[in-house]
Amino acid sequence: MAVPFILPTLWMITSSFKPISDIFAFPPTLWPANPTLDGYTKAFELQPFVRQYFNSLYIAFFVTVGTMFISSLAGYAFARIRFRGQNLLFLVVLIGLLIPSEVTIVPLFQIFNELGLINTHWPILLVSTFGAPSVLATFIMRQFFISLPVELEEAARLDGLGRFAIWWRIAMPLATSALAAVAIFTFLHIWNLYLEPTVYLQSPELFTLPQALTRYTDAYGGQLWNVQLAAATMTALPVLVVFVMAQKQFVEGLAQTGLKG
Repeated sequence: MAVPFILPTLWMITSSFKPISDIFAFPPTLWPANPTLDGYTKAFELQPFVRQYFNSLYIAFFVTVGTMFISSLAGYAFARIRFRGQNLLFLVVLIGLLIPSEVTIVPLFQIFNELGLINTHWPILLVSTFGAPSVLATFIMRQFFISLPVELEEAARLDGLGRFAIWWRIAMPLATSALAAVAIFTFLHIWNLYLEPTVYLQSPELFTLPQALTRYTDAYGGQLWNVQLAAATMTALPVLVVFVMAQKQFVEGLAQTGLKG
């Protein structure tokens, strides 16, 4: 069952070492007959690929950290603090999952354009941190905090801890598995983000990796497939390695929040 998922990835990696003429050879071959690094060298020559790689890394890092912070606070509040209209407010927050990003992209572009933030990373950072991924992350964190024993909070209050101290010193250390699930989910979402960078960014030096992958073309607009496959391999491998190493925490986090199938 894993073959349909593994084979395309394996073909992408091996074909990145092939000349363009060998990629579409018939019958197709999995392993390159004449391996070459030409695709990898051109990936750095045709675009500022190192800068674009750094852009994706730091955007994904700050959005992931921001989402973990905001969703853990909001999730703890919805799970542990009783206030009037709590369920209605949580329902309003969940409605954010039902609104496609394509619906809000035009008004958001107009807002950021008026603020002079177009062709900067600020729109991507703000929209991604406070958008739909944070809503899902808030739901995951709320489901986890609901499962914590009430006696933990009562004991902490007897020791003189306030709400923020209980969240930081009691709830957060126990929520490592849920936070790991939120971190992996958010990082993968931001790493693969394409629509928002395409709308907000114009300079190649500011591009993120998904946007940069579409710009490897020749003088006639044809696709440089060996270069694209090489760049795609360098883009995908770190994420695959991280997910394989952290998949246990990811599964445990979803299981403990009641999202397991």
